[in-house]
Amino acid sequence: MIIDLVWLVPLIPLLGFLITGLGRNVLSKNLIGFIGSGVIFLSFVLSVAIFFALGADANKSHEVFLFDWISAGRLHIPLSFLVDPLSSMMLLIITGVGFLIHVYSAGYMHDDDGFGKFFSYLNLFIFFMLLLVLGSNYIVMFIGWEGVGLCSYLLIGFWFTNDSYASAAKKAFVMNRIGDLGFLIGVFLIFTTFGSVEFSKIFPQAANMMPGHSSIVLITLCLFIGACGKSAQIPLFTWLPDAMAGPTPVSALIHAATMVTAGVYMIARSNVLFDLAPVIQQLIAIIGLATALLGALIALTQTDIKKVLAYSTVSQLGYMFLGLGVGAYDGAFFHVITHAFFKALLFLGAGSVIHAMHHAQDMRHMGGLKKKLPVTFITMLIGTLAIAGLPPFSGFFSKDEILAHVYEHNKLMWVIGVFTAFLTAFYMFRMLFLTFYGTYRGTHHAEEKIHESPKSMTIPLIVLAVLSAIGGVLGIPESLGGHHWLSKWLSPVILHHAEAADHSTEYMLMGITVAGVLVSIFIAYAKYVKKAHVPVPDEAQRSLLGTLSYNKFYVDEVYDAIIRKPLDAFSTFFYKILDTKVIDGIVNGLGWSTNEASKGLRLVQSGNVGFYILMMVVGIVSMLLYTYLSI
Repeated sequence: MIIDLVWLVPLIPLLGFLITGLGRNVLSKNLIGFIGSGVIFLSFVLSVAIFFALGADANKSHEVFLFDWISAGRLHIPLSFLVDPLSSMMLLIITGVGFLIHVYSAGYMHDDDGFGKFFSYLNLFIFFMLLLVLGSNYIVMFIGWEGVGLCSYLLIGFWFTNDSYASAAKKAFVMNRIGDLGFLIGVFLIFTTFGSVEFSKIFPQAANMMPGHSSIVLITLCLFIGACGKSAQIPLFTWLPDAMAGPTPVSALIHAATMVTAGVYMIARSNVLFDLAPVIQQLIAIIGLATALLGALIALTQTDIKKVLAYSTVSQLGYMFLGLGVGAYDGAFFHVITHAFFKALLFLGAGSVIHAMHHAQDMRHMGGLKKKLPVTFITMLIGTLAIAGLPPFSGFFSKDEILAHVYEHNKLMWVIGVFTAFLTAFYMFRMLFLTFYGTYRGTHHAEEKIHESPKSMTIPLIVLAVLSAIGGVLGIPESLGGHHWLSKWLSPVILHHAEAADHSTEYMLMGITVAGVLVSIFIAYAKYVKKAHVPVPDEAQRSLLGTLSYNKFYVDEVYDAIIRKPLDAFSTFFYKILDTKVIDGIVNGLGWSTNEASKGLRLVQSGNVGFYILMMVVGIVSMLLYTYLSI
């Protein structure tokens, strides 16, 4: 049975990593690109076959056992993979979008000296991401979880000779470790509570527990902390915008389609546990909504095209967590899929612009690129329409579903969520208009060199644009004549489905959202096209809110002041006092005293035989006296 061969899906990219990594200085760039992309394509073909085999199978869940990995006392951890509707969809996203990004990378990174090393890192990342989603227990998931963290460090800091890029990689690594510690503690608590780390043994036990049980609340809180780190939620979100230091394909792969959605996947996978902890669900919804709003407010004033998309990713991840928090697991996962399409498209489109602009990223120096980059413009327009949430593009269906469930859960949250959607439409079309409309604002010499990207870069853009346009068919609601295929597909995994609004309410919510989005687009058009407004470089000319937004609400500076500097001062104190004075003092003091004592004792070794005989007699007399006195 093809499902039993699922172990080949992660193994093939691992082999690609070994071949491209070991042969990076021997193989040609074309061959490395072919191998690196080819192994992902093979995994994609296998994933498609597994998906259709699962769809035709009455049993929608298969556990493929490979071997016993760890066995100690009550702890038994097999290396086994779980193939079910949730993991099969993730396989398609990771390998499908991953393959397109690999093909794109072959053109984007062709002139880079580290071409082979880059492809080996990409293949290794895909391997760990596949391990994460296929694991049938929390330990295998955690191995993949840590692996993608390692690969993100390697890829973000790929150009490590630049100090700021290296610092961004370290920042991502450290902040993810904070979340990972929470996840690991949660796994320990799971084993303590259920006596296993296997999904198949944990979830049936949990289903018999009362909602609000203290153990479940603590477990879900720890798991949520882990998800906050990996999926860039408040307060662990500041690493993601800085991660734009990596090459643009890295931004598309890690920070759009795969790694940052790992937290969403983990919570969706653990939906049985989170349904039993309503207080944690409410916390997830609040954090997700706050993250969505904060990310959107910061994106409003950014001038770096990749930074706009980075904060957009933070905001969209907030939407996904908002959906998880109100129990709309299938809606949140639907947004994972559509977001993978349009955000990968937008990042790769931004990379095409940056490639044409000779690595310039400031939108204030762009403009008028619509005619020079027609394919890039049309595809990015589709991606922008999708993320803005206009029908019939994919983002409309997934975002509308989340907001509809939020409306039923809490009206105030819905208002804030809709307002955030309006901001999304404004800042995304602001980016589009500043980049492609008006007149070119750079030098005439630079303008003459601008040209469309090669086919290796534009073909993935076209494919992703098509997916961004039609991806909504996976979840067309009944109110629009659909049957929400995705929700039914996920029903064996997601047992509880949030109540949806009635058709008339849905029509009203859709109308409000679409009308507000259109107004936001019109405002952006009037400001950045009609009035040809260009963001000012001088902070003195900005409003207070504009200054706060442009400086990212000084969150990094606050963290620097209350966390980094005190820790630095603390470590400096311990270094200068405890380490240098006390520990070094004791160690060096022992060495000094030994040295000085040896200087005195060496005088005893005079070489005089008479003196040695005298000392021997004195020793014998001393022992006799000691023996006599002790009787």
